[in-house]
Amino acid sequence: MQKIAILYDASQAVLSTFQLDEVLNQILAIVRDYFHLEGASVLLFDKDRTVLRVRLSFGKQPSSMEVPLGKGLTGAAVHQKRPIYSPDVTKDKRYICAVESTRSELAIPLMVRDEVVGVLDCQSDQVDFFDTETEDLLTLFATQASIGISNAKIYSLEQKRALQMSAIGAIASKATASLKLEELLVQLCMAIATNLALDGISVLTCEPDGTLILRAQEGSLKPVIETSQALLPEGNPAERALSRKKPVVLHPDLDSRPVLYEGAGSELMLPLVSAGKPLGMIVMGARSDTGFPEEDMQTLVSVADICATAIQNAFYFQQVEALAYVDGLTGVYNRRFFERKITEELERAARYEGTLSVIMVDIDNFKKVNDEFGHLLGDEVLRTVAQIFAGALRKPDHCCRYGGEEFSIILPETSGPKALKVAEKLRGLIADYDFPGIPRRITISAGVADFPTCGTTRDDIVGAADNCLYLAKQSGRNCVMSPYNMNTPKLFT
Repeated sequence: MQKIAILYDASQAVLSTFQLDEVLNQILAIVRDYFHLEGASVLLFDKDRTVLRVRLSFGKQPSSMEVPLGKGLTGAAVHQKRPIYSPDVTKDKRYICAVESTRSELAIPLMVRDEVVGVLDCQSDQVDFFDTETEDLLTLFATQASIGISNAKIYSLEQKRALQMSAIGAIASKATASLKLEELLVQLCMAIATNLALDGISVLTCEPDGTLILRAQEGSLKPVIETSQALLPEGNPAERALSRKKPVVLHPDLDSRPVLYEGAGSELMLPLVSAGKPLGMIVMGARSDTGFPEEDMQTLVSVADICATAIQNAFYFQQVEALAYVDGLTGVYNRRFFERKITEELERAARYEGTLSVIMVDIDNFKKVNDEFGHLLGDEVLRTVAQIFAGALRKPDHCCRYGGEEFSIILPETSGPKALKVAEKLRGLIADYDFPGIPRRITISAGVADFPTCGTTRDDIVGAADNCLYLAKQSGRNCVMSPYNMNTPKLFT
């Protein structure tokens, strides 16, 4: 009766708190003080990985250890859902040696409504230490301990869900804060990393060919690739997750290589899908190998859905914005884009002491083309000239329709002499091209100016290029003029 009274008091102590760590400490303190054991540990059942993991221990017991389900005496206790006692572990093939001095072990499953939540593992340096009475009392105590652990886990889960709902709200507010894609991706990364306490968060978007490109990242875990680089070769788990449109959890230690983060214990790939269309991928990294438990998955999927909608809206805005900067007839950029881009490029060239060139181009005698062959053919000439320019320029260059039959070309990181060669190349391509329906040659005249030789402001550079274009037209057309060839102008007639 005295032992039962003590057991009752011990059970009340276990049930007096909802904090899991406090419950586990109470359990082991009671096992140590009331049952006078030399060592014991509480192993909790990890459903995601189907292993028993040591959460707390005392004595010589290991502070961290994993036991696969069904292995060892603790695994057998879970599998059979009853206490497993080995009076002499040296003669028991099921025993997994964690402490050399252990001679007897009692593993009691911690169960709530027929569901195993863990194991109370008690060990002794003496052979056949646990008598029937002690085993019965420990089993009875384990029932109360199981309820305490279950209550604490439920309480912890509810607290976690409340925090997650708050995090979702904070992330959702950031998702509507900007329609600029690059700015949005950075804000989303920061919001997710902060509110979900992640070690690493990255957003990747799909290119037209399906390649995943890293666009933004946040956290202490650093990606193995740089921003704006492709993710990994074909067949990587991220592409598999995207094609299936389902989350994938990866453990680099088990899967031999990381997807994105070197040093991560676990990574989660969340596809970004909007209206059935894959937009990209969120990759989350955790240093722990248990960073993404199943009970968190719904919250994380909700975060991905919020991000996907925000990114799709940004894509739509980007497309609308692009239309505002594209000339409807030729398909190249318009003057509005030119004015914005030349300001940006001049600022960049000044900041990094770089170079910048501008080519102003005019189609020679274009009014006569319209008068002789009609505006439909005139429009086709404009489209063809624009296509030839766009095909001959580098990716960083910008071809714009400045107005009427005039084009302006921005050449970042290009000096005046190099820009002169580019202009000569374009002039030659147009002069050699046979325009359908036009029985005579179409030619262009061009003027070239550069930063900082011709000035430092937009008006300086454009004005200088315009003056050179005027000189080219005065010199007989079908030629290029610039400060670098004016002394001995070479005309092409």
